[in-house]
Amino acid sequence: MNFILSKRVEELSESATLRMAQAARELKQQGADIINLSLGEPDFDTPEEIKQAAIEALKNGQTKYTPVAGTLELRQAIVEKLKNENHLEYSANQIVVSNGAKQAFANICQAILNPGDEALILGPYWVSYFEIIKLAEGIPVVVNSKAENNYKFAIQDVAKELNEKTKLMVFSSPCNPTGTVYTQTELEALANLLNQYPKVIVVADEIYEHIIFGQKHFSFARIQGMKERTVTINGFSKAFAMTGWRLGYMAAPMQIAEACTKIQGQFTSGANSIAQSAGITALKLNPTVVQSMCDQFEKRRDTLLQHIKTIPHWVSSFPEGAFYLLPEVDYYFGKQTNQAEVIKDAEDLAYYLLKEAHVALVSGDAFGAKKCLRISYSLSESKIIEAVERIKMALSKLT
Repeated sequence: MNFILSKRVEELSESATLRMAQAARELKQQGADIINLSLGEPDFDTPEEIKQAAIEALKNGQTKYTPVAGTLELRQAIVEKLKNENHLEYSANQIVVSNGAKQAFANICQAILNPGDEALILGPYWVSYFEIIKLAEGIPVVVNSKAENNYKFAIQDVAKELNEKTKLMVFSSPCNPTGTVYTQTELEALANLLNQYPKVIVVADEIYEHIIFGQKHFSFARIQGMKERTVTINGFSKAFAMTGWRLGYMAAPMQIAEACTKIQGQFTSGANSIAQSAGITALKLNPTVVQSMCDQFEKRRDTLLQHIKTIPHWVSSFPEGAFYLLPEVDYYFGKQTNQAEVIKDAEDLAYYLLKEAHVALVSGDAFGAKKCLRISYSLSESKIIEAVERIKMALSKLT
């Protein structure tokens, strides 16, 4: 039977990262030795203290519904974290805990966007920003940047896209998919521009704040006049290797926090009670636990950069955080495989490398970077080295 589906789902694009991960799993099930560099998922195990906290919560019967915005204990722990680490003052009522940072962003878009409102995205961007904005009937507007500029926005390009229809601006720092980290000076320049557009709400996605190399993270909401109009999104998945726990949060002006709680109350209610209890322990972990994982990511980045230089005609930036590289690979567009198939774009190249090299990467098109492929260096250095060698071999077969 052919059902008539909603217009919104018909117009919604499938997540490119999840689609490639599924394709990689299917090949692996057929016996292929796949090196999966497509997912933003640390290969580290969740720290033992966090797992034990979850076990204790289960034993103690913490298995009931929680308040929609999260348990008071966790929200208070987040308030303390924001105060001590980010130098931001919030009340517990300004914190909304969600089923991952992705839901936090979806809540915001549903709460503040009306049909026709424009949402400015600093690109390249995390794959779901664009589609979540569309679901909320907003209009995504992308400000592009280039690898040669280390994917830093040009303030004049941002200025060109801001107008009276702009309701929202979103960016991530450190950035997925580029690893770009915006400095305090760069963020202050952005804030100075936004002073001309006082109605624009800023979403600062800081989910990778602890995975940063050689510098300190700076929160956008610290800039004078910005906290009152900024929603800071964060979570537990990346820094604490808790991807499957589905736990994220926002810190927002009170009106927005209340609106997002109202939205979440109708969609999912509160996040997992056991995960929330474990989240309190995560926030109180010895910083060396998180730092040790960050140090490993930095080594992996350096290894990847060292070896990727040997791939002809791949143009790379220098990631300063997160665990991604976004090389420009358009030199290979128009090349042919041994089967006389033409590599038309990054999507074709990604699937060619999956089939020929058994390396899973993601097309940059889904991140607003059509010339690129995204590499997640969340696996061991030995896997990264092997993946690069496989890629080189597969590319050498193109004519």
